[in-house]
Amino acid sequence: MKLMTKELEKTFEKYPIGSQNGLFGNSKVIVKYFNPAGVGTWLITEGNKLENGDYELFGYCHLGDDQNAEFGYVMLSQLEKLQLPFGLKIERDMYLPKDCNLLDAMKSIGIEPPSYFQKDNTEEIEI
Repeated sequence: MKLMTKELEKTFEKYPIGSQNGLFGNSKVIVKYFNPAGVGTWLITEGNKLENGDYELFGYCHLGDDQNAEFGYVMLSQLEKLQLPFGLKIERDMYLPKDCNLLDAMKSIGIEPPSYFQKDNTEEIEI
């Protein structure tokens, strides 16, 4: 399965890194990547294409523990290179709703949203 499509490339042009700062749970999820053989979910909200063709992605990274999940960066090439059991690879959720926000995506897969998502989004919170 291709993790990056032409449609995603066009969408990332509208959502470069930094474009959804301060939106937290209201950030639009552009793509969800996941480990089909175990823990590991990346809810990607922003991305930049690099000169070498790779993508620097930003989003909520959950590796099986709600308390240690965090916003962070991951390279598309890193996700593509991960070797999983049984010859599996990281997959892209093809059924993610087009206008899914981060809070709804988290709830739909059983991730406990961090406490700062509950704060009033009108105040600026540093990540």
